[in-house]
Amino acid sequence: MSFNQNKKYQTKIASQAVGDEDIYSLNKHILGPGALAESEWVEAGLVSPNMTSIREYRLQRVRDKLIEFDCAGILLYDPVNIRYAIDSTNMSAWTSHNAARYALVMAQGPVIIFEFEGNEFLSNHNPLITEVRTAITYLYFLAGEFSKRKAKIWAKEIAEIVAQFGHGNKRLALDHCATEGVHQLEEQGLELANGEEVMELARLIKSEEEIVAMRCSIFACEKSIELMRSHSEPGITEQKLWSHFQMEAVSRGAEWIETRLLAAGPRANPWYHECSSRPIQDGELIGFDTDLVGVYGYCTDISRTWMCGDKPASSAQKEIYTMAYEQVQQNLKILRPGLTFKELSFSCREYPKSEFRHYSMLYHGVGLCDEYPAIPFTWEWDENSCDGVIRPGMVLTVESYVGRCDGGPGVKLEEQVLITEKGHEVLSNYPFESDLLL
Repeated sequence: MSFNQNKKYQTKIASQAVGDEDIYSLNKHILGPGALAESEWVEAGLVSPNMTSIREYRLQRVRDKLIEFDCAGILLYDPVNIRYAIDSTNMSAWTSHNAARYALVMAQGPVIIFEFEGNEFLSNHNPLITEVRTAITYLYFLAGEFSKRKAKIWAKEIAEIVAQFGHGNKRLALDHCATEGVHQLEEQGLELANGEEVMELARLIKSEEEIVAMRCSIFACEKSIELMRSHSEPGITEQKLWSHFQMEAVSRGAEWIETRLLAAGPRANPWYHECSSRPIQDGELIGFDTDLVGVYGYCTDISRTWMCGDKPASSAQKEIYTMAYEQVQQNLKILRPGLTFKELSFSCREYPKSEFRHYSMLYHGVGLCDEYPAIPFTWEWDENSCDGVIRPGMVLTVESYVGRCDGGPGVKLEEQVLITEKGHEVLSNYPFESDLLL
């Protein structure tokens, strides 16, 4: 069934209007990121992505993987997976920890979003969605003591759809699900498969239009970094400084920031302190990691470190910054298609872990958020490590954190990189600090 044939859904949407404007024209996906971001893109020579092309490509990637894994369909709760498969959103951060919204994509059948009652209009921007149904929520927060009873009703509806459109295949992929949901689906005779594997592999290779969207997201993020930097003066607290980045990013259509990783001076070594109320001092290094789910839902994951104030950098600060910079540059240089993950890892620049603190991985994938693969340091490889092959269309971030184990300055740097047919292209453009290099 196509979207246009779904008369029941069309009637619901047509009957809802706000003043002289219909709800379709008010949908955030139709309105787009806004004049601020779009005017900056035009000035920079960037174009907006073709979202119809992106949606069709991503849905087909999911369906191709379902067929490859012999699954009749996939049931999705993770809002990032739902966004990838059907480009439908509703309070993504909230629904990431409240299982109140889900989608069912059949390999050869309908695309159904199960939405909060009365919120059908949120998916009216996307003709690939066949049907909107009211979600049955067995989350204890809402169902209380009747959680198991409601889970049974929920599972029965899912099983009926699989029976109708699965062509006899009862194998259903599932990304996240509470225990009672798993039990009830199995009681309905469904064989469950790992939906996370399906989705991570579907999301692995980006289309040309996805890269167009990612360039827009990166540009808006870097513009927000630049404006945050204008507030980077001695005495400002870490969290106040970070708030300028958040404000500027959201004003350019960003959706949320996954972390609050900004730290200065002694809080930057070891890494992973999130921003605090501590005032930043003159002469301290400030490091941050954007972790930004930006415009069109595409993640910009880059890191920079710079100096606060006018004090000249110390030799220790320059040494650590130079080590982090050289690690990023060396580990960028070797990126090319055809390398295995293990070959890439063992070709990288590393520093002795007995002397230096390091980041949690060398590289990781990025798309709508941090994604597969995560490529470890050489000392972490063992018989349980996942290997694979670097392929064109993958987007990776190249990570570096360097700080001495016995204290002193710490530096966080990271670049976002597209793997091409012949090598790689660095997508992030924010400059490094030449004054901090030896």
